[in-house]
Amino acid sequence: MQFRDLKAQYEALKPEIDAGISEVINSTSFILGKKVTELENMLAEYVGRKHCIGVANGTDALQLALMVMGVGVGDAVFTSDFTYFASAGSASILGATPILVDIDLRTFNISPEALEEAIKRVIAEGKLTPKVIVPVDLFGLPADYEAIEKIAEKYGLKILEDGAQGFGGSINGKRACSFGDISTTSFFPAKPLGCYGDGGAIFCDNDEDYELLTSIRVHGKGKMKYDNVRVGLNSRLDTIQAAILLPKLKAFGEYELEMRNKWAKYYTDALKHKYKTPFVPENYVSSWAQYTLVLESEEQRNALQAKL
Repeated sequence: MQFRDLKAQYEALKPEIDAGISEVINSTSFILGKKVTELENMLAEYVGRKHCIGVANGTDALQLALMVMGVGVGDAVFTSDFTYFASAGSASILGATPILVDIDLRTFNISPEALEEAIKRVIAEGKLTPKVIVPVDLFGLPADYEAIEKIAEKYGLKILEDGAQGFGGSINGKRACSFGDISTTSFFPAKPLGCYGDGGAIFCDNDEDYELLTSIRVHGKGKMKYDNVRVGLNSRLDTIQAAILLPKLKAFGEYELEMRNKWAKYYTDALKHKYKTPFVPENYVSSWAQYTLVLESEEQRNALQAKL
């Protein structure tokens, strides 16, 4: 089912979005213009991080973050076995080995118990070096970072939060994309905060990581774009997409997230006696990238889909 109506959302924000796009076109500053910087500052403030770096998409965001973490051949990167390809592929493209970890069947996020077992197994095998944990905030719900952070500290691993679906969620008031050493999100149109094309962002608190990320996203530039001091990517957030995201972020913070949780509660109250509805732990808030039911069989699922 279509969970959010992008056309209706656009109609509600049309004057602000159209004005922002027009301003960018008139300025002819299409790449890393001032609206990108404005958006990065607003995003960093919203999630509670020191720095935000706008990039071309959520997949690049993961890859750039892993590059800054020094991930490469011989390293093991642990992530959920129930996620989109990019969570693992971003490690593979750097020559590292993704280790897929089972999930908690209540939240569908990575299981801390299974994670520790996977780390122990890799250490015992002695073929790979455990390097990074990539928890995925699935369906809008942040992973169990309290438990994951203890495991990371115990085994000396870094944490890269994949918040592609998690933006807007929180644990005890601490927002998604503020967990771990570095965090990322995606602005793919169907995500909790989506643009009108591809886009993504990386968040961090470390100044050196920030400098490296801003360099790597523009071909490894140094003091200027023709001073290439390292190997990087061409991964820049378009200024037009930033202009679209600015009013959408304002609406997201002012009322959209609240309304999503209102309607999610309505769904749960109406459906919980007949289906297994989403589990949200105490003191957690979901941003409801999806509202997902668990049914008893494929036949039941297909029948419900047909009815809807």
